[in-house]
Amino acid sequence: MQHIFIVNPAAGKGRAKARIVPQIEAYFAAHPALSYEIHVTEAPGEGQAFVEARAAAGEPVRFYACGGDGTLYEVINGAYRYDNAEVAVIPLGSGNDFARIFGKSDKLCDIGAQVTAETRRFDLIDAGGKVAVNQCSMGLDAEVCAKQTYFKRLPGVSGELAYTLSLVYCLFRRLNSEFRVTVDGKTVCEGKMLFALCANARWYGGGYQGAPRAVPDDGQFDCVLVRKTFGRLKLASLVGKYKRGEHLGWDFTTFVRGRTMTIESKAPAAVNVDGECDYVTESTFTLLPGAVRVAVPDLESYERIVGPERARQQAEVAAAASR
Repeated sequence: MQHIFIVNPAAGKGRAKARIVPQIEAYFAAHPALSYEIHVTEAPGEGQAFVEARAAAGEPVRFYACGGDGTLYEVINGAYRYDNAEVAVIPLGSGNDFARIFGKSDKLCDIGAQVTAETRRFDLIDAGGKVAVNQCSMGLDAEVCAKQTYFKRLPGVSGELAYTLSLVYCLFRRLNSEFRVTVDGKTVCEGKMLFALCANARWYGGGYQGAPRAVPDDGQFDCVLVRKTFGRLKLASLVGKYKRGEHLGWDFTTFVRGRTMTIESKAPAAVNVDGECDYVTESTFTLLPGAVRVAVPDLESYERIVGPERARQQAEVAAAASR
């Protein structure tokens, strides 16, 4: 198998390359029988094109996304169509939200652990020509995501702080959209909404747990819909609870699971696909079950995160079957 490291030199405030390249070179110098390559990206989108071209060659290959969530987005979109390709996540960015699903494991940045890691088939979300491994959304939180890029450029501003600053900025703008949300062919919410979230994993925005029950390999995605029933002061008081994932029980929140989600908006609204933002009047998100093989360097740590929810889902299915 070929091991190809996609390094984003801009990640981690420009420190990613200096941090990871010496570790890669040292590991493969000690393991000369293994074949490897380091590709330092030169521009946005170039990493995806490179990954797709190498995956199309047909040789078994594991691509290592060395950067933040944007780097992972490019690697996933370049690799997922090819059965010979696997993806590994080496979190070196400012947010690293998807990597949180693996738990707080030192093995994520351990080259040896990543090279020898087993893989799991993870679901993806098709957003009409591009895919997400983490989350898609429309509404306020997508607007926050769109503005977050500006704040990330400021000196000393981390991914989490950039999201918070962007959220504060957006609180003083229009807070609601007129949405109609359909999940698996059934209308589940219609009217004024803050946002609609379609999640394969749990965290985004530098640590906001928008979908606290999501499991990326369970064959379904989590839909979190927040209706607009309050003003700015109330919303500001709820941000901390939302960040901690304590919002699913709110009476203005709807939580369902499904495989297809369509959001229709009366006016152009921000849409976010793993940090890539646009403005549209309609988006459809479709689950691609088990669409990509992802290296899991610490299975025990990963299961500590997703295991309890997986067991909960199994218990719910068993209870429903016994009725």
